[in-house]
Amino acid sequence: MAANEQSATTPNKIAKTAGVLYLLTFVSIPTLSLYSSIHDPNFILGPGPDTPVIIGGLLEIIVALAGIGTAVVLFPLLKKQNEAAALGLVASRIVEAGTMFVGVAFLLSIVTLRQAGAAADAVVTSHALVSLYDRIFLLGQSFMPAINDMLLGFLLYKSRLVPRILSAIGLVGGPVLIAGYLSVLFGVIGQHDPMAGLFAVPVALFELSLGVWLVVKGFNASATDSLLHNME
Repeated sequence: MAANEQSATTPNKIAKTAGVLYLLTFVSIPTLSLYSSIHDPNFILGPGPDTPVIIGGLLEIIVALAGIGTAVVLFPLLKKQNEAAALGLVASRIVEAGTMFVGVAFLLSIVTLRQAGAAADAVVTSHALVSLYDRIFLLGQSFMPAINDMLLGFLLYKSRLVPRILSAIGLVGGPVLIAGYLSVLFGVIGQHDPMAGLFAVPVALFELSLGVWLVVKGFNASATDSLLHNME
């Protein structure tokens, strides 16, 4: 009886925890405005508080940790569908988080130089750090999320843990985001152009919808039963 209760409740706990973590990954949205001053050519020499950049960095760290958490929490169930793909999801989330940590380190380095009263010759260093942040952002928060969502979309589509139409958004959104990444990489559009943001809409819609669905509805009970039964 205890084993049956555990098999019935564990997928529900996994779903709700993963859903909350997915919703938590959206707390970094304010960084779009918090980081606006960092692209000022004379930011390192100019007046004004550093607090927005520091807060933005903290939000990115939260998102990075929450992203790892989504893959780790889902792994025990997703591995029953395809262990290699589930492990790949964990690995890609870790890579994504790693790039975010490095990006935050670049920006906080600028803040450190600014607080230390860096002279005019530090402007070049500041510009280099901002460029490095922009490039690692492009890799870590454009390319890697596309890989994440294609893996997750595949696993959810095959397992039917959530409605297939929802899984399909992730499967379609991943390639769309990669197309946007390549367009920026090869200079077809600018990284900060509105068009670049449009390429990320399907992936954002997938992750937001998935988070809400997992919190409110959870997994398909028959699908979870099937996965658990196949492993017995």
